[in-house]
Amino acid sequence: MIKEIKIFRHKFILIILIFIVSLLSLRWSEKTTILKNGYWRATIERPDGHEIVFNFETKDSLGKKIIYVINGKEHLLVDSIQIVNDSVFIQMPFFESDFRARIMDNGNLEGSWVKYYGYRIQTLPFKAEFHTKERFKISASPVSNISGRWETKFEEKNKVLTMPAEFEQIGSYVTGTFLDPTGDTRFLQGVVSGDSLKLSTFDGANAYLVTARIDNENKISGGKFYSGAKGIEDWNAVKNENAAISSGFSETKIKPNSGKLNFRFRDSKDGHIVSINDKRFKGKVVVIQILGSWCPNCMDETRFLSDYYNKNHQRGIEIIGLAYERTTDFENSQKALEPFMKRLHVQYPVLITGVAVSDSLLTQKTIPQLEKINAFPTTIFVDRKGNITKIDSGFNGPATGEHYTEFKKEFNEIIDHLLTEK
Repeated sequence: MIKEIKIFRHKFILIILIFIVSLLSLRWSEKTTILKNGYWRATIERPDGHEIVFNFETKDSLGKKIIYVINGKEHLLVDSIQIVNDSVFIQMPFFESDFRARIMDNGNLEGSWVKYYGYRIQTLPFKAEFHTKERFKISASPVSNISGRWETKFEEKNKVLTMPAEFEQIGSYVTGTFLDPTGDTRFLQGVVSGDSLKLSTFDGANAYLVTARIDNENKISGGKFYSGAKGIEDWNAVKNENAAISSGFSETKIKPNSGKLNFRFRDSKDGHIVSINDKRFKGKVVVIQILGSWCPNCMDETRFLSDYYNKNHQRGIEIIGLAYERTTDFENSQKALEPFMKRLHVQYPVLITGVAVSDSLLTQKTIPQLEKINAFPTTIFVDRKGNITKIDSGFNGPATGEHYTEFKKEFNEIIDHLLTEK
């Protein structure tokens, strides 16, 4: 009897020990598979060793994880996140890119950023450090304050492009953007440490690192602009409050004696054929937007146009989007456009041209009345009689401050004028 009691006791103790070990194992497993809430410092590593840095914040919302990618004033919502065991899959809302990472024992993330270019895929190493809001280290007080407008010169393959840049510096922290004639570089964020300038941004498509030396309050030299996996351009700048951006209206032109626009493509929502000559558009002021779901500046313009259309459609205004995607396949293009349009609440028709953005003959194949389309987005204003009145290539988005304000003012003036014409 005593022997049986001892055996039972040993078995009971063994069961208890197994239970405790199981609990500890489960607890450890939970520690290594939790995506922690808070701020992160993330890096995407280029083949040349340079790291494109950005920040994001993780939160819980309605029972699921969400992420805000932070660049200056922009907080880009990412709400497609899957956690399977110790793996995290983060799908960017558009631009066809995602992160595939493992939650490490210390809670940090390691994996890859995957970017899709039609049928081609690019993969770069990705890391994210938890509980770190700092983007770049500050080791010294700034030698100068670079706030204001600068005239910048970019050099690539023996070509020089001049464009304005806008910077705002508070203490050691800097935000800004470069105003390319075809669109701005959106929200750059970084620091001035001593005489060193570092800026970066990431939004799912754009992945930029900007470095330079501040010589004095009026001169910046030795600049490098790193883009994506391989892009690199030299740049320098001088302070010039009168530096002007080139007018976009001269970038794309209508061919002489080409006649009125005449196109018909499939609607991205239901596949039905839509033509500029449909009854719906007769006698209306029509804005034609040339875009791609892969284009961040197109996202900014679409957000503006979508809001404008929803508020002004009843005035006799129509908008037609013409989408040039990475592939010629309708279903793949439709899949890329769907989250883009849903997130931006697009109610006007967006048509899939079926011509890839990389096609050198895209203008001839889709809008032969125009000369070469040089920029995404490009916006075409058509009067009530079906005549093109203006073509605006490029877009100055919210990151450009007063330039964005001026764009909205000019857009409204153009539409108001066209509506008053008989």
